[in-house]
Amino acid sequence: MRPSGRNLDQMRPISIETGVTRHAEGSCLIKVGDTHVLCTASIEPRVPPFLRNTGLGWVTGEYGMLPRATNTRMRREATAGKQSGRTVEIQRLIGRSLRAGIDRVALGERQITVDCDVIQADGGTRCAAITGGWVALRLAVNKLLKAGDVISDPIMDHVAAVSCGIYAGQPVLDLDYAEDSEAGTDGNFIMTGAGQLIELQASAEGATFSRDQFNELLDLAEKGVAELVAAQKGAIA
Repeated sequence: MRPSGRNLDQMRPISIETGVTRHAEGSCLIKVGDTHVLCTASIEPRVPPFLRNTGLGWVTGEYGMLPRATNTRMRREATAGKQSGRTVEIQRLIGRSLRAGIDRVALGERQITVDCDVIQADGGTRCAAITGGWVALRLAVNKLLKAGDVISDPIMDHVAAVSCGIYAGQPVLDLDYAEDSEAGTDGNFIMTGAGQLIELQASAEGATFSRDQFNELLDLAEKGVAELVAAQKGAIA
C-alpha cells in the first residue's frame, strides 16, 4: 500500500495554469500533487558567446527552491554565495531536456531562459520543472511565431518528465516525498510526446534492481509521461 493510497500506476493530480505572471513571454504554475513549481520563459536577442554568428538558438534552464518550499526553512543559496551541486545538476538537466525538443536552426540566434522556481516540494520537483518548463517555452515560442520573428515552429515535440521507483518492493509511478525518501530504487524519466527517450536517471539507493524491474519502471514512465503530455496539451489549447 502506498502512503497516499494511490494505485501503483497512478499519478498524483496534475494541473497547469498558464499566464500566471505579467512580464514573462511564457509562464505557468504546474501542480503535481503537493509539488508546485512556477515556470517562466524569457526571450533574449542574444546567445552565449560560443554560439555567436552560428545561426543557432539556445534554450537554457535555471532552478531554485524557495526557503519554505520544504518542511523546514532552507537557507537561500544567494546568501551562501554559490549554488549547491544539486541545483546546478538539476538546471543543467532542465536545459538539456528542453533543448531536445527544439530545432535550434528554426529558433534563430536568440536565447530562451526557462526559470523554474519551486514554491512547494513534495517529491519530483525536477520532473515537474521540466514538464511545466516546456509549457512556458511553448507559450514564449507562440509569441515569436505570432510576431513573425520566426518563420517555422522550432518546437518539434512535447517534453515531459516523471519519477518512478521501487517502493516497498513494488515498482510505482510518480513518487511523492514519503516514497522517495524510502525508495529502494529512484529514477527520473524524461521523454518526448512521441515516447522517445531523452534522458534516464536511475539508481539503486536501498537495494539493487533487475532488468525486469527496470522494464516495469519504463512502462510506468511511458504511462505517466502520456498523462503529463495530455495535461500540457490541455493547458495550451
